[in-house]
Amino acid sequence: MAIQKPSHTFTKIHLKALRTNNFYILFALSFTVFINTFGFAQDIPKSGGTVSPEKVEDTVSVNLNTLEKLEVSEVGQDSTLQDSVKPKPELLSATVTYKAKDYTSFNMKEQKLYLYNEAEVYFEDMELKAGIIVIDYNKKEVYAGRIKDSAGVYSQRPYFKQGDNLVEPDSIRFNYDTEKALIFKSKTEQQGMQIYAPITKKENDSVIFLYKGRFTTSKDIENPEYYFQANKIKLVPGKKIVVGLTNMVVADVPTPIGLPFGFFPLTKKQTSGVLIPSFGEQSSRGYFLQNGGYYFAISDYIDLAVLGDYYTNGSYGLRFESNYALRYKFTGNLGFRYENLINSERGFPDYSKTSIYNIRWSHTQDGKSSPNSRFSASVNLGSSKYYQESINQVNSPSFLNNTMASSISYSKTFQGEPQVNLSVAATHSQNTNTESINMTLPTLQASVSRIYPFEPKVGSKKGIIENINFQYNIRAENRIQTTDSLFFKKEMWDDAQNGINHSIPLTTNFKVFKYLSLSAGTNYSETWTFKTVDKYYDQTTREVITNENNGFASYRTYNFNASLGTTLYGMFNFEKEGEDRKIKKLRHIMRPSISYTINPSFDQYYDTYEVISADGLTSEQVEYSKFEGSVFGAPNKNYSNTVGFALGNNIEMKVRDKDSTQTEPRKIKILDNLNFSTGYDIAADSLNWSPMRISGSTQLLKDKMSVNFGATLNPYALDNNNNLVDMWNIDNGGSLFRLTSANVTMNYTLSNSTFSGGETQESYEETLRSGGRADDLFGRSLDYENPSFYEDDDEENQTPSDLYTTVIPWSLRLAYAVNYSNSRRENEISSHSLMFSGDVEISPRWKVGASSGYDFKNNGFTYTSLRFERDLLSWRMSFNWIPFSDRASWNFFIGIKSNLLKDLKYDKRRQPDKQL
Repeated sequence: MAIQKPSHTFTKIHLKALRTNNFYILFALSFTVFINTFGFAQDIPKSGGTVSPEKVEDTVSVNLNTLEKLEVSEVGQDSTLQDSVKPKPELLSATVTYKAKDYTSFNMKEQKLYLYNEAEVYFEDMELKAGIIVIDYNKKEVYAGRIKDSAGVYSQRPYFKQGDNLVEPDSIRFNYDTEKALIFKSKTEQQGMQIYAPITKKENDSVIFLYKGRFTTSKDIENPEYYFQANKIKLVPGKKIVVGLTNMVVADVPTPIGLPFGFFPLTKKQTSGVLIPSFGEQSSRGYFLQNGGYYFAISDYIDLAVLGDYYTNGSYGLRFESNYALRYKFTGNLGFRYENLINSERGFPDYSKTSIYNIRWSHTQDGKSSPNSRFSASVNLGSSKYYQESINQVNSPSFLNNTMASSISYSKTFQGEPQVNLSVAATHSQNTNTESINMTLPTLQASVSRIYPFEPKVGSKKGIIENINFQYNIRAENRIQTTDSLFFKKEMWDDAQNGINHSIPLTTNFKVFKYLSLSAGTNYSETWTFKTVDKYYDQTTREVITNENNGFASYRTYNFNASLGTTLYGMFNFEKEGEDRKIKKLRHIMRPSISYTINPSFDQYYDTYEVISADGLTSEQVEYSKFEGSVFGAPNKNYSNTVGFALGNNIEMKVRDKDSTQTEPRKIKILDNLNFSTGYDIAADSLNWSPMRISGSTQLLKDKMSVNFGATLNPYALDNNNNLVDMWNIDNGGSLFRLTSANVTMNYTLSNSTFSGGETQESYEETLRSGGRADDLFGRSLDYENPSFYEDDDEENQTPSDLYTTVIPWSLRLAYAVNYSNSRRENEISSHSLMFSGDVEISPRWKVGASSGYDFKNNGFTYTSLRFERDLLSWRMSFNWIPFSDRASWNFFIGIKSNLLKDLKYDKRRQPDKQL
């Protein structure tokens, strides 16, 4: 006889579970805990008896292994009664909650519990949902499956979840005594791997076998873009997948790609492993393998990838890449690249062998980790020819770089009154064309915050006396100038220059006539150096001999300066009262200023040597300073007394907003700044006026275009030999000023979102990291070994929209620059170019792009790179082409995005031809 329960009724039971052995597993098929702790929430009568509905809610302890002679514990029974047989220790006691939409029923004759239609069972962190759930106590089995509606359509597939693990099969059969199970058409996910099998067998708590299963990293397990098919699969949840003969299937079409066996580790932790190389052929170096090596997962905080390249002519390369991070402390990456390049063949006249290297280090400290101290590093140093000669394609966009720079710094603030700031830094600047290197190793700076000796104890500072303040600064440098060939050799250290500079600036500021701001100051400086020079003229060899002297020497300098300035505001109204014009107001802000500077002559630090002519009849006295070539240079020899004039301008306009709901007018910047500056040297004998410099900038097209411009105007004329003479240009038949130089630069960024009010921001960190430009005007880096290359797109972009044609995503970046030179009547455009880079998504997941430019001076295209990218959901495909120049080449790549299978790829490259 069956007992009917109302629909949507919850029943709770106190469950006394039986002992099981090690029944916890991570995979969602772990029914051992669920079933062995699952009790019947209703009183089970003795053989042949019935249960009234009133007894349904009573709580009992049920032994699922023996359904014989059960004692019913009813309300009101003597609680002191005890079983004479001592029970086994209980392993687990918990509460199970279940419900079903249509009914829950226990059939005494069949010894089965039925839950029908939207059946749900919850126990601890496990939940089971299905169309029907049946527990057979005779066979010690549980069954969960779908139900069929009147049209014969199956629905309500079983859903079993434990923690983060989930399985959704068509049906499940599980024996809670033997702990074995059969799962039909199961689907589950393990650390990014989607697994499907028509038949799955759970052997024990930790091993599962799948028959004719398939696994993939595709998001859509129902219709994957690709999968691997294997007749036999062994799964150890959370640990590994072991497969037999495996075949790769793409779009349900079997491919000839297969493996006799396979092993796929499943872990949430980092694991070490082999990095599969790419292969190809180069005309000058033969066949090659690139970017093969080993990845070391050292710890949760640091890793290391060791990569190598090998060419059949003997050339090879090594790369060491490491990333590290400590949460709330710092992050960084370190890379070292070395290439030993062999050109041509031994015995040929053009045979050569060179070694190049590059070191990159980036370290960023979390600002909150230590508020009073900070350490940072940005290092890029190596062989000057590295970017030009490197044969690893990742450096393609960066060969145009002609400088490398580095900086490592540590700063600390000592709180107190006054506050002391200390910093230590090492810098490096390298010109890859001249192969010259300038380094400061190290630079130490310290300063004491401003001290106001006459500051009032209460209230603000007023007047010239109360605003008097001074500081103390010290700077010590060890400066090295060397070349590639002497880098880190003994000669480099021998040529080092070092010195210490102390300075004490004394300043004050106050108001004059209420609207004028006057500031005045003087600066005292003392310089120590540890290497000086002596010079004399050798009559025998007829050359100047310079001797270096090691020892302490010092000199002292001082100067005086003052400036007077104010701010003037002008407003012009375009509309009168009662009118509503589009242009409402124009505001002009002017900042005029006058400065005065005195730099005394310190000729006491200068000596002379005599140069005698070859015939011995004449001689000349030549001045020099023994501090020449020192870190902080020689003291000033020429007295100057200069008055400077400057005028800054800012022009803004208010217009009626296009949005009629806005009550306030919109502000438009016409000129962010327009500056004029010049000076007059009172102490000079001639050419007293310095050239006038004009500079300005503005933002156009809703701040999408930035414009910068500048010009230099000289009031003096040139003679017939194009030398500057002390004559006004207007008196020489010319204009008031002579334009000697001018420049204009413009940058413009726009996209489809520009016209819809959105913003487009793209990051090219990897291109910048490998030596390229952040704006990708020279192309992008192609580092297929970098994990960021394989990152999946956002979830919302996984499915192309049917309405895609309404918006075509695109972006465009433009950079225009022109420079004019006329300092010696050359009257020429020294450089004139337009650079551009853009991308267009011509259809869902199809993107084409280009980076190029045109040189108007030389009438030719600049370095050009074309790219075609295809997002294949689980796969990524790209084709990059450099169509012309001496670096003409292309490469094709297709590979799986997921880091689990990123070694499954095809990378074909055509290297640049050898230039004769």
